[in-house]
Amino acid sequence: MKVVATYSIKGGVGKTTTAANLAWAAAQAGQRTLLVDLDPQGASSFYFRVRPRKGQKSKELLKGGDSLLGGIRASDHDGLDVLPAHLSYRHFDVLLDGMKKSRSRLRRALEAAQDDYDLIVLDAPPNITLLSENLFDAADLILVPVIPTPLSERTWNQLLTFFADHGLPRKKLRPFFSMAQPRSRIHKQTMARLRQEDRFLDVVVPQSADIERMAERREPVMVYAPTRDAAKACRALCTEVLRELAAP
Repeated sequence: MKVVATYSIKGGVGKTTTAANLAWAAAQAGQRTLLVDLDPQGASSFYFRVRPRKGQKSKELLKGGDSLLGGIRASDHDGLDVLPAHLSYRHFDVLLDGMKKSRSRLRRALEAAQDDYDLIVLDAPPNITLLSENLFDAADLILVPVIPTPLSERTWNQLLTFFADHGLPRKKLRPFFSMAQPRSRIHKQTMARLRQEDRFLDVVVPQSADIERMAERREPVMVYAPTRDAAKACRALCTEVLRELAAP
């Protein structure tokens, strides 16, 4: 079982749309896939029309075992299940702070699903918290959407600094450009500079109304606009990620 997380310190950069598209594409490729929505806003759960079980609480996910498995719901897409978010997830850090080995609880909880899934996709809220540190520990690969602008570049550098200061493996981080505008001078200059400095994925996901429509259509962009540039970019990103996960 492999674990991929979509993460950014900054919100609104395409993290959740990436998680939803990746989970769907992996399932289409034959991977038994579980999308775990860790964001109390529940956007990725919303995209797949999945609601949490009545009475579901954040502590059940962190317990692992049957408590975690009992919250999983099937989506409308073959091979793709969802562990939906709940508003109580806003208390994750409070719960984790009171637990032993608080930075590895998520990894150990997810072990309950290792016999049922080939891939787990984690969609996490922004900011660096105890939950974020659990995600850094649990994930084999961390996809970081970076809008090619000064503010988004700053948060990428903050993440690099955090990893360096805490001795975390930088090789887990795989940034890519998201919501890019090819005609923007700032975007072009930022992408050129960052490609020289860091190991960005080749794929560039454009700013697109097609992706924005995911909230309206409540399905991945590759389902309803498969021939559009945004869908092609998302498909290429998913292919690149799955290839890296399969590499020895």
